[in-house]
Amino acid sequence: MQPRSRTGYVPLYFLAALGAGGLMVTFFLYLMFWVPHPGQTVPVFEDILAAFLADTPLTKAMIVTAWAGIATFSFLMLRSLVWNLRTLAAFRATPGFNALMGSNAGSQLMAVPLALAMAVNGGFILGVVFVPGLWNVVEYLFPLAMVTFLAIGGYGLRLYGRFLAERIGKGGIDCASNNSFSQTLPAFAFAMVGVGLAAPAAMSVVKATVAVSLMLSSFFILLALVIALVTMIMGLRAMMEHGANPEAAPTLLIAIPLLTVVAIAWLRQSHGLHVHLDVHGGPAASFTLLLPLLALQLITALFGLTVLRAQGYFARFISGPERSPASYALVCPGVALTVMLQFFVNKGLVGASVIEKFSAVYWAATAPALLLQVATIALVLKLHAKHFGGGRTPVAVAV
Repeated sequence: MQPRSRTGYVPLYFLAALGAGGLMVTFFLYLMFWVPHPGQTVPVFEDILAAFLADTPLTKAMIVTAWAGIATFSFLMLRSLVWNLRTLAAFRATPGFNALMGSNAGSQLMAVPLALAMAVNGGFILGVVFVPGLWNVVEYLFPLAMVTFLAIGGYGLRLYGRFLAERIGKGGIDCASNNSFSQTLPAFAFAMVGVGLAAPAAMSVVKATVAVSLMLSSFFILLALVIALVTMIMGLRAMMEHGANPEAAPTLLIAIPLLTVVAIAWLRQSHGLHVHLDVHGGPAASFTLLLPLLALQLITALFGLTVLRAQGYFARFISGPERSPASYALVCPGVALTVMLQFFVNKGLVGASVIEKFSAVYWAATAPALLLQVATIALVLKLHAKHFGGGRTPVAVAV
């Protein structure tokens, strides 16, 4: 008999797929920043294979590690996504689903478009890394990708609109139990759609494609920022009065992944503006963009970890006996800081000529990202064992 989730099903389990997809990105950044890829903004199969065949044993080991990491976590992402979609379909027929949608927790359903958008981004990585000749037809794929992200974004808008209509139009949001940043999840979902829509702006050579990418991605990124601002103010107000919800405390770190996604979207947009629309910034433009966002992430980490430690969250829900699906929200900040640190070092510090690439200082600056990546992988494995038992595939039924 296959094991089941040991907490009962809620849509927050889609964060397991999201976290696996994020870790897949962290391995892709090895190739992005350490493999030469002249002629395009990302390394493709041919670049990676050429580096593997021509370079040093250390480079070969790095590429093999990246290949293995991408393949492993893409498999975990897809397996978790399929399980969640099947389980959610069964969960919709239970009284628990109606109770969920009749409360503040109804916004958890936005984890679905969030994970779907991550899966599309992950699919692009799989394509450029493992499919020969993909870049020859990529201009035909960009419109298809934008249509796909638009469909996911439209699905998210419908879900969120239904939630707002139900809560604000009828019952209202229970502010006393809104003592976390859980209502910021929709902002994260729309930001993930936005960063996917921004990819053609950085990669396409067709001006019309770039322009459409800029317009569509701007809508979803701005929507995400508006939702985040409003919901975080609401959540902070409730926490000041009632204290933070212990089980939902990991959401206090949600600004970290949100800012990483927004930062990558803005970097993609700025590249398109520079190449196609003659909007030029100096060599330090990426440094000045990423520095304040990274600082905000570190401030968020200090705030969130202070509250988590004060509530004994790690002793209760990570190493202790209690289980909470919200624990998967801790994976996102680890992934996001890993990605942001890699971008800050390579696009910010190296791009502004503050440090030299592959120097001793460079590797010292990169080390925190690598250590955080390892720690996040360990967290994912621990959570999966805790919630699903022995690393085995959970049964696809609501519980």
